[in-house]
Parts: sequence; C-alpha cells; structure tokens
Amino acid sequence: MSFIKTVSEDSATGLAAELQGRDRAALGYVPNYAKLFTLRPEVYEAWAKLNGAVKKSMDRRRYELGTVAAATALRSSYCSLAHGRRLAERFLPADQVKQIARNPEAASLDPADRAVVDFARKVALSADEVTASDVDRLKSVGLTEEEIFDVVLVAALRCFFSKTLQATGTAPDDVYQALDPDLRESLTVGRPMEELGTPLEERDVRDDA
Repeated sequence: MSFIKTVSEDSATGLAAELQGRDRAALGYVPNYAKLFTLRPEVYEAWAKLNGAVKKSMDRRRYELGTVAAATALRSSYCSLAHGRRLAERFLPADQVKQIARNPEAASLDPADRAVVDFARKVALSADEVTASDVDRLKSVGLTEEEIFDVVLVAALRCFFSKTLQATGTAPDDVYQALDPDLRESLTVGRPMEELGTPLEERDVRDDA
C-alpha cells in the first residue's frame, strides 16, 4: 500500500481508529491515504477540516476542476484518479476530463474553465512565476477576488496532499480499477497503476473494497 508501514484497521486505537471508522462508514472501505495517516491522525484530521473549509465556500464543480488540474500537473496518479473520476461522474464529459489529463493546453474548455485550469497548474508547478496578469485573466472571465483565492487554495492544498502520497508510495485504491480503461489510463499521470498496486483480480477483497 505504501513504502511506510501503517497501523492496520484492526489494531488502530484512539483518533486513528475513529477516523478510519468515519471513512469506512462514508465510503464502505478505508482508503489507502487514510491508512497512511494512521501514523499521524491529528494531521489527517487537520487536513480534513482545512480542505472542508475550502470546499464549503467554493463551487464544487470548480473545486474538482482545479484539483484535477493541480493533481495532473503534479503527476499524482492517486489524486488524479480520485478527483478525475468525480469530475467525470458529476460535472464534465469523460472525454473532456481525459483531455485535461493528457493535454490540458488543447482541452476543449470554455474561457472560465480554461483560465482556472491554467492558473491551478501554474500555482502547483511554479507559484513564484504567477503575475498580476494571471489574476487579471481570471477576473476577465468573471471570477471574483474571493473565487481566485479559492483556486489558489485548492492548488496549494493539493501540493501538500499529492506530494505526501507520492513520497510515501501510497497506492491508489482498488476501486479505480473499475474505471473505464481509457479514463483510468489518462488519469494515471505518475507512477503506473501496476507499480502502485496489485490488480484487483489478484486480490482477496470484498466487493465494496
């Protein structure tokens, strides 16, 4: 699951057990990123609260779009798969999500979405190169000061989470094996799935895992 040994669900106690229990109740399984944070459950809880505060004040579609843009720029397969699936299921045609992952500069997006994708990628990869003209571009397509700051927060938060998972070799969950193969391949932007986890058919897992 990762390069670092984590606390199993059966042996977790205290806050670690509580947080894993919440995830299992909400998702039907404990995701691998949650297992990683059993080593520092207070950090996981703080992350969840901070991320939740950002999402609360932000349009959910834009949150997912900015997250996918940042995650693919950072070459985070786990985060790209998780949020790319959600973006394709709820907000955009799967073909557009594939374009954002494969070749974001050529993706067929409206001006506002295009500006958000470009800005989130720039914040994730080279925040020191962001200029006032980048902000002005977002204003020109209708984003307010607060909405622009939301995109900054989404990209910056993704840097923390994606790099934590990448540096620990935390594998994407088995549920992503069920994605359309072409979408799954497009969203696997970093380490390939075969290096990150054993194929689903080779594991002894429950149907909801």
